Amino acid sequence: MPESEKNNTVDDAQLQFTPSGQLKHLLTIRGLAREQIVELLDRSQEFVIAEGEAVVRSTALRGRTVANLFFEPSTRTRASFDLSAKRLGADVLNLDVNTSSRKKGESILDMIYTLQAMQVDVFVVRDAEAGVPAHIARHVSNFVSVLNAGESHVSHPTQALLDLLTIRQRKGKIENLHVAIVGDIAHSRVARSVSEALATMGVGSLRLVSPKALAPDIHAFPEDAIVTEDLDEGIAGADVVMALRIQRERIGSLDGVPGVDEYFSAYGVSHKRMQLAAPDAIVMHPGPMNRGIEIESSLADSPCSVIRDQVRNGVAVRMAVLSTVVKSLEDLHK
Repeated sequence: MPESEKNNTVDDAQLQFTPSGQLKHLLTIRGLAREQIVELLDRSQEFVIAEGEAVVRSTALRGRTVANLFFEPSTRTRASFDLSAKRLGADVLNLDVNTSSRKKGESILDMIYTLQAMQVDVFVVRDAEAGVPAHIARHVSNFVSVLNAGESHVSHPTQALLDLLTIRQRKGKIENLHVAIVGDIAHSRVARSVSEALATMGVGSLRLVSPKALAPDIHAFPEDAIVTEDLDEGIAGADVVMALRIQRERIGSLDGVPGVDEYFSAYGVSHKRMQLAAPDAIVMHPGPMNRGIEIESSLADSPCSVIRDQVRNGVAVRMAVLSTVVKSLEDLHK
């Protein structure tokens, strides 16, 4: 990332909007007002379908081209952006990182400029390096949108939106709920974005539960979040419990991170542990899951689990975001 951009006066949150305040890029949850989040959730709900029903299709992106640039492995996010764009009528380009010019040494901006010359309208970007989506957004044409599909450990805004949509569907609200997020908080872009979104929506309490070695940087999370190493304390009375994936190589290899059996015993979300939560509590997981490590397998498939709802809602949310930013591009042309 260019040194000159590290202290750019226009931060990622400001960069997202057109001069009239419309959402042009989605780079981070930070900076989105409650009303804007609600509007995106309401729009997403219009695209939600029940299992077995025909998918919702639209021509909102007819004549537009969406490029999925995934420089980091992904299944759910990449597939859902692909389906979302196609169901809105867009042409879709999925760039294979293993054969891309960036792999051959071309700079990321040269790659973007090449694709922009081919009239790509929306870049969907996932990268292991922090700051890449915003870096691209600062250099694209005024008539191009950039969507963050997962950025290092920093941000995953569409995941946060689909999680909020799922909670709202089951609970009827987000305000004043008690939410526990359990696992590798330190390395989780999902935890950061979801926490920001929950705080904006007025969550009752946010509990971040992890071993000390995987505890969050408190400066990157809402200031009133409760940080604890005690899973029982974190889950007690919770309305929503979200388990996070932990990379297997971190289990037992970092000081303070227990081995597999010990990790599940101390931090695994199980039927027994859920008895401490509210009677109608729901269980979430952003995937991919390590069954039997961060979540009990039978719990993941139980009636209180909304994990499959999260996956289904991912398509609806990404359809809503794509249609929203393209509408902003059209308004810029007027």
